[in-house]
Amino acid sequence: MIHYIYSDMISMIKYLPYGMLIGIPVSAILLFAALKLGKRKDKKPAALLPVVVFGFYLALMMVITFLSRESGSRDGMDLKLFATWGINTRNNAYVVENVLLFIPYGFFGSMAFEKLRHFLPSIALGAATSLGIECMQLVTKRGFFQTDDIWTNILGTVIGFCVFRLLSGLVSGMKKAHPGEAEDIT
Repeated sequence: MIHYIYSDMISMIKYLPYGMLIGIPVSAILLFAALKLGKRKDKKPAALLPVVVFGFYLALMMVITFLSRESGSRDGMDLKLFATWGINTRNNAYVVENVLLFIPYGFFGSMAFEKLRHFLPSIALGAATSLGIECMQLVTKRGFFQTDDIWTNILGTVIGFCVFRLLSGLVSGMKKAHPGEAEDIT
């Protein structure tokens, strides 16, 4: 299974330039929204970096889930829960890859936006994004609509959120123990 995951991840590297190119306008839109709607107006430019990183990751995720597949190449729905896991090693790798895809999404989203530093909003955004991807894949026939994908993407978001909270707590604890020495990751 590790071989499949590694092979699939390596094959996605060729889409990195497209993700970067699409990431520019996506990040610009997110920055505009963060500055207009958020509390980042008076922040240093470095505080805006997580928004840019999240925008680029969002763009890369969209490229991977859409442009890496030919239109009309996949069609159908599978609403049965846990239908993907256990069929074979290849499908198990797909399940793990879906989780891995959303770990950075949960992490960078929490880092970029204060509202996503709370469990429910972060998970709701991950679920909405996953559902949106699945619906768009169904319409464009660039992927199967699978409830397993939604649940595994949500799991990835939860893991990313938890890693962010853990690291944020560690940095906060270091700042209290040694004021002025630790940088805040937020």
